[in-house]
Amino acid sequence: MPVTPAPSDLAEQPHPFPVQPLPGWRRAVIKVGSSLLTDGRGNLGQHNAAALADLISTFRAQGREVLLVSSGAVAAGRGLMARRKSGLVQRQALASLGQTPMLALWQGLVDQPVAQVLLSHDDMRNRRRYLNAQATLQELLRSGALPIVNENDTVAIDELKLGDNDNLAAAVATLVDADVLFIATDTDGLYTGHPVRDPAARPLPRVEAITPEIMRMTAGGAGALGTGGMATKLEAASKAAAAGIDTALFCGRDPRALQALAADRLHGTLIPAHGPRLLARKLWLRHQPACRGRLRIDAGACRALSERGASLLPGGVIGVEGDFSSRAVVDLVGDNGQRIGRGLVQYHASDVQRIAGRHSQEIEDVLGFHNGRAVVRRDDLVLLDPGAAHAH
Repeated sequence: MPVTPAPSDLAEQPHPFPVQPLPGWRRAVIKVGSSLLTDGRGNLGQHNAAALADLISTFRAQGREVLLVSSGAVAAGRGLMARRKSGLVQRQALASLGQTPMLALWQGLVDQPVAQVLLSHDDMRNRRRYLNAQATLQELLRSGALPIVNENDTVAIDELKLGDNDNLAAAVATLVDADVLFIATDTDGLYTGHPVRDPAARPLPRVEAITPEIMRMTAGGAGALGTGGMATKLEAASKAAAAGIDTALFCGRDPRALQALAADRLHGTLIPAHGPRLLARKLWLRHQPACRGRLRIDAGACRALSERGASLLPGGVIGVEGDFSSRAVVDLVGDNGQRIGRGLVQYHASDVQRIAGRHSQEIEDVLGFHNGRAVVRRDDLVLLDPGAAHAH
């Protein structure tokens, strides 16, 4: 099902975003939001989905692999449920009701089997489950299926949610080592202001880095059926860029944008990767959900981590926050409270409290055992903001 050419009347009008080449890619994650899949009243609609399905089929015919992060389940469930109460339990019920029609929509539009994959916060935090999810998604791709990924909203609780589907898409792109993250929006791309409210807003075809100034341009939330806005898309792009993955924002309603993508060109905003891809474990650590535990470390430890590539030794720990087990993911923060890294801790929280500030040679004398001389080994650690170490 190839993508149909753009209508001639549209082609005659200049596109607000000039066409630009896309970096080469083999594997992509496409995120599609609720606003593109519903009619505004909670009912699923085929118009935009059909055009996006054609694009996915075109990519497949080109020998490429695609995973889909599709919103729409909660919105579809809202259209099926008479009760209109809001709240976590109601949203979980809506997600459960809406999953089947959302999957059926896509299965009716693509010529390959679709596979539902529901991920949870714990799937991304637990290393074993993370690797299992990775292996499952890769096997689905090898089998020729279209994996449709969502957060497991039916059982998720607010404090343990992965968040919006934009950030989920970035996590999935990282999980499967994708080359590019496509985010289909209901606008042509990123502007310097709201394109409807601000007549002086200019299109931004390329954004080299997601700076605070760029984030300020995204003021305003999502639509009534969505959970994110342009800000969450830029958060997702920033995470993807840090993992060596390009992000392309485009309008999922625009035939010209879809036609361009099929020809490896973009009418929209490109946020290129900034830096080489991280090793798999470092990548996993970088994009973990919020951690339950934190280790506060002194200025000397900060410098040792950033300048010498050292492990975190107990002598550099000045505080322990939260309850965590051995091999849990913890955040590392400087004595000014700024988060600088994340890693797999070698000791239980209570044990770290007992050895904090001591020499590594004292660990066995204090605890009666030792799991190694480091609290966090260098191979199990990733710096999130290396510059923070120099702020002391």
